[in-house]
Amino acid sequence: MQQIRSQVTERDGLFELEAGSDVLDSPRYNHDMAPTKVRERTWNKWHITALWVGMAICVPTYTLGGVLTAYFGLSVGEALLAILFANVIVLIPLTLNAFPGTKYGIPFPVLLRSSFGILGSNVPCLIRALVACGWFGIQTMFGGLAIHLFLGSVFEGWKSLGGTGEVIGFMVFWALNLWVVIRGAESIKWLETLSAPLLVAVGIGLLVWAMPNVSMTELLAIPPKRPEGASVVSYFAAGLTAMVGFWATLSLNIPDFSRYAKSQKDQIVGQIIGLPLTMFLFASLGVIMTAASVKLVGVTVADPVTLIGHIQSPVWVAVAMALIIIATLSTNTAANIVSPTNDFQNIAPKVINRTKAVLLTGLVGLVLMAHELLKKLGLIVSDVSLETVYSNWLLGYSSLLGPIAGIMVVDYFLIKKQQLDLAGLYRDDVYPAWNWAGFVAFGVPVVLTLLSLGSDAFSWFYSYGWFTGSALGGIIYYGLCVMRAHPSVVKSAL
Repeated sequence: MQQIRSQVTERDGLFELEAGSDVLDSPRYNHDMAPTKVRERTWNKWHITALWVGMAICVPTYTLGGVLTAYFGLSVGEALLAILFANVIVLIPLTLNAFPGTKYGIPFPVLLRSSFGILGSNVPCLIRALVACGWFGIQTMFGGLAIHLFLGSVFEGWKSLGGTGEVIGFMVFWALNLWVVIRGAESIKWLETLSAPLLVAVGIGLLVWAMPNVSMTELLAIPPKRPEGASVVSYFAAGLTAMVGFWATLSLNIPDFSRYAKSQKDQIVGQIIGLPLTMFLFASLGVIMTAASVKLVGVTVADPVTLIGHIQSPVWVAVAMALIIIATLSTNTAANIVSPTNDFQNIAPKVINRTKAVLLTGLVGLVLMAHELLKKLGLIVSDVSLETVYSNWLLGYSSLLGPIAGIMVVDYFLIKKQQLDLAGLYRDDVYPAWNWAGFVAFGVPVVLTLLSLGSDAFSWFYSYGWFTGSALGGIIYYGLCVMRAHPSVVKSAL
């Protein structure tokens, strides 16, 4: 006989839901969004480490040093320090927002129901999903190019396909990504665990290839591209904010992965080991490889896929491209498909299951890249480049998500004091449908950030958008929640 009311049990600090009909029949629940059972939380610290190694070693990470030196006016040494510091900083919201995922086994959209409301959670979820779908499309473009170059090294006639071959590679890689995620969390864990040592080996191999052709002393001595005598502080802070924005999205939806962690210690240690050092070393490799590319292939090349494509040996090109395909696949599946898959399910869990949500993610990513694909097929002519989208819109858009991170941390640790009604998150009778405190706390920093774009006096608010947004969002949310809980205090103050 099915129990009517859900029961929550606790085992070694981990909470588990035995769903009754009150939850099972709720429109806010499906099997994929349900809290993980304690027995399903099988990821130890090395699995979490492998997850971050697999996500951090990718083409965009490789190009970060170049982005900071070209667009933010930093020297090579300053750029690498900014990357290291940024990833140490972003560990704070990552580990804090991972706590409720590990404790209660819930994904990101369900956690947001506490701070934005049962229905209101869909708004920040869809904002997050759009960013992820954009990154998914860009990473798939890189993966498709790697497949095209791989096939070109194996079959001589494939090279003649040109842009058409790249589009075919895109579609093959697109389908492969969706297949991995549809298979579930264990499939992703297996992929990340397998790919991590391979990706480290690729990095070491590229470094051995490049080092004889570059002088680190000369590289570090290259002057920065900023006005002579200008203070480094503002340039460094702007670059630091952009680098924090690189993983700002994952600092929100980290519960999508920490819900599978064995313990809080495993998620904390795994993230500390896996993220900052991997990002720093692979970004450093990108700087070294780009500097060495002139001697290696005769021209300056800023991305590894194109660089390896210049190698004359078909065998080495094939091997390298196969490894880059694995690298991009491990990044894309975890960083850019899991989150929108859960976010889209949150809209209507009874209607949209994981398979449908994965396919919807793939469709949105395909639409966002349609312009670039049509260019490669020669059907349209445009000056808008993929690099422009990558370095401008997505990094800027990600920085606007800072308030959500601040709100989530304040809600769980200060307002709810790490106590959530697990069954109530899947029903309509515990948490409000719309929590307007969350929307006000999110909206005010975003509006101020956008307004600061047109003001020289307040341009710093945009330049440091993730920091200002997360801090102000958290402060406003805390103040609104305190006033709502103690209205008599507010009246007496008035």
